[in-house]
Amino acid sequence: MARFTRIQTYLKMSETGLVPVFYHPDLEVCQQVVAASYRAGIRVFEFTNRGDFAHEIFGALTKYTAEHCPEMIMGAGTIFDAGTAALYMQLGANFIVSPVLKSDVAIACNRRKVGWIPGCATMNEISLAEELGAEVVKVFPGDVVGPAFVKSLLAPMPWSTIMVTGGVKPEAESLKSWFQAGVTCVGIGGQLISPQALQNQDFAAIESKIKKALDLVQQVKG
Repeated sequence: MARFTRIQTYLKMSETGLVPVFYHPDLEVCQQVVAASYRAGIRVFEFTNRGDFAHEIFGALTKYTAEHCPEMIMGAGTIFDAGTAALYMQLGANFIVSPVLKSDVAIACNRRKVGWIPGCATMNEISLAEELGAEVVKVFPGDVVGPAFVKSLLAPMPWSTIMVTGGVKPEAESLKSWFQAGVTCVGIGGQLISPQALQNQDFAAIESKIKKALDLVQQVKG
């Protein structure tokens, strides 16, 4: 069962403005990355469903965070169907992220009042997602649609709350372009938690990079 309500999740996403997007098949590595993120100031973390037995790792990781990172809001990403969404919610997911718009996932999340963040790339998809109950919509892939798309869609749809993932860099220029366009939050994966740092198990470097990115986000948001 989710430890945080979807309202708490959305508010914390808006407050911090940055969500790490991460998967690794080794539980200990995942624990170290989440702990480093937590020390850096992250409070919303997306674990992606991208490997065999990923749900088992997630289940153990949510237990770990409840004890060692009690304010961390853990969610599951790369969810394509209601069955997988239900599985992750049973393992403690506080929010569900999809790369696509699927109504069955929306229904499964709404039944349990768990946050649902679908991936959309058109205004029609975003509008439908909001009709299905999405408070936050993920614009994906960000590097394809670009900040200009977000700025354009918010002109006729200023009520939309946008998170962007894909192609966002933890650098001032990239972050400035997205937040000035009007996004509420950005999701960053390998650009934030680099394969090289993972290979070297340099979790101090990961923590430092995330803290720097968070500081940049707060500066850009003003």
